[in-house]
Amino acid sequence: MLVGSTTRRVAIVGATRIPFARAHGAYANVGNAQMLTAALSALVEKQSLRGVRLGDVIGGAVLKHPSDFNLVRECVLDSGLDPQTPGLDMQRACGTSLEAAIAIANKIALGQIDAGIAAGVDTISDPPVSFPKSYQQLLLRAYRGRSAWQKISPFLGVRPRHFKPVMPGVVEPRTGLSMGESCEVMAKHWKISRAEQDQLAYESHSKAAAAWKDGFFADLVVDFNGLKVDNNVRADTSVEKLAKLKSTFDPSSGGTLTAGNSTPLTDGAAAVLLASEDWARTRKLPVLAYLSFGKTWAVDFATGHEGLLMAPAYAVPAMLRDAGLALQDFDYYEIHEAFAAQVLCTLRAWESADFCRERLGLERPLGSIDRSKLNVHGSSVAVGHPFAATGARILGTLAKILSQDPAARRGLISVCTAGGMGVTAIVERAG
Repeated sequence: MLVGSTTRRVAIVGATRIPFARAHGAYANVGNAQMLTAALSALVEKQSLRGVRLGDVIGGAVLKHPSDFNLVRECVLDSGLDPQTPGLDMQRACGTSLEAAIAIANKIALGQIDAGIAAGVDTISDPPVSFPKSYQQLLLRAYRGRSAWQKISPFLGVRPRHFKPVMPGVVEPRTGLSMGESCEVMAKHWKISRAEQDQLAYESHSKAAAAWKDGFFADLVVDFNGLKVDNNVRADTSVEKLAKLKSTFDPSSGGTLTAGNSTPLTDGAAAVLLASEDWARTRKLPVLAYLSFGKTWAVDFATGHEGLLMAPAYAVPAMLRDAGLALQDFDYYEIHEAFAAQVLCTLRAWESADFCRERLGLERPLGSIDRSKLNVHGSSVAVGHPFAATGARILGTLAKILSQDPAARRGLISVCTAGGMGVTAIVERAG
């Protein structure tokens, strides 16, 4: 047996993140290690965990340098936790930190550990820049040389082209399309208009700006590197301003995705503390909510059978079957806004009788949701999207929302990812 004969409820005890920053701005001179350490250290201080050994810390980054092969463990060593706390690097693209939370939760539920942290970080400002493979091979030939001539002669083949940097790829290897180009295909398939996308983007900015003004994020976000708030949020934007922006991924008149209704390139880090009820009670830490269900899915996007970012449309109904719930049985919905169009495509799919019958095997559509319950404090279009950090941001946000609403029972999380995958979860209010 892995450990326990019964499962335990998994409590979400606390969450902390640093402000999310537009790339090449406030965090231009720091990297993943500094950002993740800041988020972890803040959570350690907030929850009085200095010197405490946790069962595990799981997190990761989508873009990281080869020297950061043990990123999470190194950040744990600088976080204030007992150095005997393990650290594990994980990567599932934009779903990384939500997947990490599910992994930590499974360990807690099985009794393997009593408490752990799920985290994520990403930087666009400090990417791993490499050089052409031909230059790499030249260097390796020199390294493997046994004689002085064998070590020197490969360098006679050095050419100017060898010094042209190779930036991390932003396209899907299977299709050659960027995520934005792929989402344009989805938007056309589901007939999502530019006006619908701009409206959702406007609402995201408005809600996020209001949440900052009302102090909702005050105890979730800690200052870092001179930044105090998410600097992508535009309180003064409007549908009219968004409508003036040019399409970004399809220059034709049919393009609908813009810089305004898509997530900006972002730097940031986030962390969430999860634990058994007994562990939280012993340490006199309040339980915000419970992480009760999780589901990961993937779709066949490479052949064109399905849109790149449509996996959550499959994962959610599968998770609902596990939980014995309907789509409408939620008080709050947190759907990651990779693009406004992605959210709208997913909602349109759940409302479609054909999609639900032919792709999901359902007799009737999942139906629509109450849009007033969607991303009530804004989401990624406004706040930003440091790839691996978004899941932890959403989980911490939803846990706090539920803890403050005595009439609420549960919330749903949906995160699409690169590679045609999706990670989803159900969070239940404590008490």
